[in-house]
This record gives sequence, structure tokens and C-alpha cells, in this order.
Amino acid sequence: METNQQTTPKPKNSGRKQLFENPVLERLTRTHISIPISIFVLFSIGLLTYAFTMAQLPYIVIGVLFFSGLILFTLVEYLMHRYVFHMSTHTTTRAKLQYTMHGVHHEYPKDKERLAMPPIISITIATLLLGVTYLIMNKYAFAFLPGFVLGYAGYLFVHYITHAYAPPKNKFRQLWIHHSMHHYKDGHKAFGVSSPLWDYIFGTMP
Repeated sequence: METNQQTTPKPKNSGRKQLFENPVLERLTRTHISIPISIFVLFSIGLLTYAFTMAQLPYIVIGVLFFSGLILFTLVEYLMHRYVFHMSTHTTTRAKLQYTMHGVHHEYPKDKERLAMPPIISITIATLLLGVTYLIMNKYAFAFLPGFVLGYAGYLFVHYITHAYAPPKNKFRQLWIHHSMHHYKDGHKAFGVSSPLWDYIFGTMP
């Protein structure tokens, strides 16, 4: 079994990191959170509209597939965060890649412009997901994928409020605390952002 040799950077409460000398590439690493959230919400609405009006799917099938996509996203989010964003950094190349993808966020968690992937990547991923799910599921993709991408929009929202605001006094408070523990207490625990479900299941609950 590969040993994770990653060292989580000590978080700074202000400032930001320049990743690229090229100003265009540097700008592409930043986005306002409203842009990717809007992209995925509108994408989800469009797909659901097509599922209801053109795909001729029974409403119960649409509902089951939609919520299946939503739940599956929480698992994918957990696995990506744990095994890709926190990959082992036992080589210089892997260390640089991990820092660029996620380590910079741990070092500067208050940088609001690096709390989501930039729009061009969001659009590319949404298009690829539609192509892959359609190849696998045919017209059922138009009911499944809206749940999956809406899960991602929800993840972005929770992630943003965790880093941009003080603890809320509502149902999001526990998610705020959960993700803050990942950043400020133990970077090898609490990988779920939109839900702690898989941390309970896989034993990574703080």
C-alpha cells in the first residue's frame, strides 16, 4: 500500500498565491463562485427540462435517477478529495501537482477566487459528463446527470460559505464545522464537504 507522505501547508488567514507567471494562465485559475454555480444549476435545469418534455421518461424514473445522481456525487466528491486532491506527494512532480490542484487552497483557504474550478474547466467537465453518461445510459442520462451536477453546485455553495463566512446559525452550521476541522485540525480526516456520510462509512470522521 502506498504511503501518503503529503504535508499539509499551514493555513494563512489572508493573502493569495500566484501559481503562474503568465497572467492569462493565472487569471484562468480564478473565478467568482457565482459563475460555476450558475453554470451547473442552469445545466441541471436544462437537462431536467429535456427529460420531462422530450425523453418521454416516467416521472418516477426521473425522480429515482435524479436522486441517485445526487447521492453518487457525494461519493465521487469524497473519493476525489481524499485520493486525488490529497494524493501521496512522494515525488517532486506529484508534490507540485498536488499543491497546484489543492495544496494552495489549504495554504490560503480564505482566497475566495480559488474556491471553485474556473468556468472553462467547469464547462468542459459538464460537456464530458454529458457525453460519457449518455453513452452509458442513453436517454436516462438526462434524468441522472441533473442530480449529479446539482450535487456539485451544492458542494460549491457549502465550500464557499465555509471559507467566506463565519459559522452560520442554521442547518449549514454542522457542515461548516466539519469542513473547518479538515482545514484547521486534521487534513487527513473529514473529506466530505457537502455531506459527512462517507466519512462515517469509510472511517475518516474526526
